[in-house]
Formats: sequence, structure tokens, C-alpha cells
Amino acid sequence: MTHYRLNYLNLIREMGYRLTPQRQIILDTICEQGGHATAREVYERVRQKTPSINRATVYRVLDFFCELNLATKTELNGRTLYEIVGEEPHHHIVCNQCGQAAVVPDEYFNELTAHVWQQHGFKAELKHMVIAGVCRHCQTLNPNT
Repeated sequence: MTHYRLNYLNLIREMGYRLTPQRQIILDTICEQGGHATAREVYERVRQKTPSINRATVYRVLDFFCELNLATKTELNGRTLYEIVGEEPHHHIVCNQCGQAAVVPDEYFNELTAHVWQQHGFKAELKHMVIAGVCRHCQTLNPNT
């Protein structure tokens, strides 16, 4: 049982929600994924363990986890991906040409959020941002991008 799973199971209960077997197995599955997974990928893995579960349940539970900020829903390369929220927020840079993605630590955006606050009085809540662009490799292949 992972550290995240224990914390999230307790958090769900503390927030007053029932911890159904479906929620438990879906949480286990996204914790096991370790990275990004589509709802379909989560459904297929869950179904291997619990063949009776239906697709709609998996989608509803994934959305429920996102509402509770236990998971994030991100668009990467035209795919909707779910990821368990870690202890440290992080963001992604994604190449529009080759689809390569990399993680960018949240601390890189401290100056930006401070500037937005100072200039606009707006407290930016950067939770799981995706920045699209062109990676170094693709730029060397096609310098006009």
C-alpha cells in the first residue's frame, strides 16, 4: 500500500465521503500507474481486477478524485490524462512536434506568481499546468520552428 493511497483513503473519509470498493480499486490503480494514464487505461486495468466494474463508474470516480484534488486531469498531446497528485505540485512542458513531455518543478513559477500578485493583485493557483512548445531536438531538425 503506497503512502499516497493511505493518505488519500483517510482524506476521503475525513471529508465525509464513503470509501466504496470501486473508489478503493480505482485509487489503487492510479497510484500503481505512477504517471499519467487515460481514463480508458485506468478502466482496462481496473477491469482486470474487477470485471464487473463499468466504464461510467471509472469516469465518475476519476472526476470525483479531481474534484477532491486527489488527482489531476491534463490535456497532453490531444489525450486527457489522469495523474495522482503528489506531495509537490509540478507542471509539464510538451513538444508540439514529437510529443515529448518533461516535468517542470513548481518552484520555477514562484517568480511568475509573485509578479502576478504584485502587478494585478491576483493570487495565481498553478496546480498542474501544461506548456506547449518545441523541444530542442525538434528545433535542430527544423530551425524555422
